[in-house]
Amino acid sequence: MEKRKGIKELKDEDEDNNWWWLVCRGTAASFLSISVFAILVRVAVSIHPYSGAGKPPKYGDFEAQRHWMEITLNLPASEWYRNSTTNDLSYWGLDYPPLTAYQSYFHALILRNFHPDSVSLYTSRGHESYLGKLLMRWTVLSSDVLIFFPAVFYFVIAYYFATQSGRKSDVAWHIAMILLNPCLILIDHGHFQYNCISLGLIVGAAAAILSSKDLLACFLFSLALNHKQMSAYFAPAFFSYLLGKCLKCRNPIFEVLKLGLVVIGTFALVWLPYLQSANSFLEVLSRLAPFERGIYEDYVANFWCTSSVLIKWKRLFTIPSLKLLSFVATISASLPSMVQQIWAPSKQGFLYGLLNTSLSFYMFSYQVHEKSILLPLLPASFLAMEEPFLFKWMMHYSLLSMFPLLCRDELILPYLSLSALFILLYHAPGGRQDTSDRCFPASLKSFMIGFLVLCSLILHVVYLAVRPPEKYPFLFEAMIMLLCFSQFVFVAGYTNIKQWKLSKDSTLENKEKKYL
Repeated sequence: MEKRKGIKELKDEDEDNNWWWLVCRGTAASFLSISVFAILVRVAVSIHPYSGAGKPPKYGDFEAQRHWMEITLNLPASEWYRNSTTNDLSYWGLDYPPLTAYQSYFHALILRNFHPDSVSLYTSRGHESYLGKLLMRWTVLSSDVLIFFPAVFYFVIAYYFATQSGRKSDVAWHIAMILLNPCLILIDHGHFQYNCISLGLIVGAAAAILSSKDLLACFLFSLALNHKQMSAYFAPAFFSYLLGKCLKCRNPIFEVLKLGLVVIGTFALVWLPYLQSANSFLEVLSRLAPFERGIYEDYVANFWCTSSVLIKWKRLFTIPSLKLLSFVATISASLPSMVQQIWAPSKQGFLYGLLNTSLSFYMFSYQVHEKSILLPLLPASFLAMEEPFLFKWMMHYSLLSMFPLLCRDELILPYLSLSALFILLYHAPGGRQDTSDRCFPASLKSFMIGFLVLCSLILHVVYLAVRPPEKYPFLFEAMIMLLCFSQFVFVAGYTNIKQWKLSKDSTLENKEKKYL
């Protein structure tokens, strides 16, 4: 009897493996098809203007990235972050961790081989030749394809293997939602940045967590931190999940030490050229925390900028006071999510934790930019299958929050096109329907959604067609900021509640198992 049972279990296991192999084969084909389309969309966006195009003397983010290539190629690593006659830090000085500098150096080697004038010291400032722009766009596209795309494939496989589910249409839809993220495409391939690298490393780290490869997750997340310091938005989620998991092991201290050694080793390797002296280390560190710029820049949909309409934070408080206020507010907002994961770590809770902590940093941390909304938007895309309406809602207001920035970059056409493309893909056959909790009557919910969408559409038209009053030149930016911030607060409250409900559901499930 036991022998028959064992044979049956083996047969069931083989059937599951065969089923998963078939799904993987289908996933690979879907991923390849969607990837080709996603690359074409990126190329189409890249033919439009970029940040600071033809706007001397400092141009914009395109020139900043090109200038970092110029500096890293022509100067020794010890001078990359040091102010000197050859490296004027007031002209787009490096202000990201060393991994960004190494990436700039690698891309500079490519540009030097094909178009050396575009990265020559001094004479290349403001360089905007056709070939130079083409090569710069190619560096972003290749970074995207080589880092972000494989990380997404790894995440999708890990996610659907962990949940043991996934119709082909669901998997394909989820891939499209992540790869065709309008905000990421507009910022990297329109405005011009390399967020695809740091975000790709974050995607890989999240996939490693879902695959129970915690050491790999620590390594990839450490690399992300060393590429862009804003990756720290996710640090509380990784820390709390891994700590909670370690505390449930037989030897928690040993498990923590293993993870700590990977993190320290990765940081030591990346920072090696700057560990020769305390002065070199501090020079780099001082560039990563530009506190002198103030608690916010431009009009960003976070707490400090939104509340500045009534409270003039920069006038009332000193920079040290604002740093303390910001730190306390950010930690306080992140704490509920962290406590939940330390107490009851789970892979699903970890994904909610990524969204909750990154939103907390976006809303309350120091020196937040409009583009920083890409960080909480990433875990929202991870949860698109479980929270489809929430993802759509957040995408809508993330796009709106960046609308003034993209208008300045003359990216209105790709903005509208990608917004329309997202809506079409979201509502494509096989896409998920709203399964969120029914907290309100359907009619009231429909009215609220319709009203808020109408407000956002009106703001788009008003911003483009109406001149603001001379006394309040940034009135429309402030209105956009206020509307978006209110929706981000709603998202943060909802997802924190959902994360804590996971603990309650887990407790009830354990009780049921106990009495079976």
